[in-house]
Amino acid sequence: MTAQPPDLVLDVQGLCKTFHHHADGAHEVLRDVSFSVDRGTCLAVVGESGSGKTTTARIVAGLETASSGEVTLDGSAWGVQMVFQDPYGSLDPRQAIGAGLQELLKIHGVGRRAERHSRATQLLESVGLDERHGEQYPASLSGGQRQRVAIARALALDPVLLILDEAVSALDVSVQAQVLNLLADIRARTSISYLFVSHDLGVVRQVSDTCLVLNKGRVVESGRTADILDSPREAYTRALVDAVPRPGWRPQRRMA
Repeated sequence: MTAQPPDLVLDVQGLCKTFHHHADGAHEVLRDVSFSVDRGTCLAVVGESGSGKTTTARIVAGLETASSGEVTLDGSAWGVQMVFQDPYGSLDPRQAIGAGLQELLKIHGVGRRAERHSRATQLLESVGLDERHGEQYPASLSGGQRQRVAIARALALDPVLLILDEAVSALDVSVQAQVLNLLADIRARTSISYLFVSHDLGVVRQVSDTCLVLNKGRVVESGRTADILDSPREAYTRALVDAVPRPGWRPQRRMA
């Protein structure tokens, strides 16, 4: 295996994925998808529903296996963590937030009880929450607060790569902006990298350095986010960009 350049966190080469269904045979979801993520950067994976972006993220996270291709990740087995659109399912409703964080640290052999308590508090503070939130249960938190807890849980194991799968798409715009600012702050003070899966090009422009455009499981464009969104080469990307509402945009009423 070739050594990775020191600043490369994730290298994905020739990823293919085919699902086999008894009824309608094989369904190819990804074909020859390749990309890389440098340390401290954010790569966005964009495309319409069914483009293969979530499957790509799940393979990188180890939640699904590729039919072929190679994923090389710098770091330990816990090097990658994932934050989903709705974190509620990953939080135990019967357990206070702080206790849940401490249990997660205990399972992974982090420190003694006092150390785990202070680490849990520190994790909550790193996502803009405090000990009062730690005493609450998931049901009493807002959607934005639950997403902050999900980010804290993901950061608990010091991953080199955080995958965010539509992680802000269920939040209203003002809360979305707060979570995106939080993600920017975390990236500024650590060397963490993000793989940001989204259909929202406005958010992608704000959060990512580079982006990969998927259409029906194939890469149609990749490069610097600003270049791709400002001057897309492919018709598919242009259509995605044209569909983004502009500031002051009003739907045109068609004349009958």
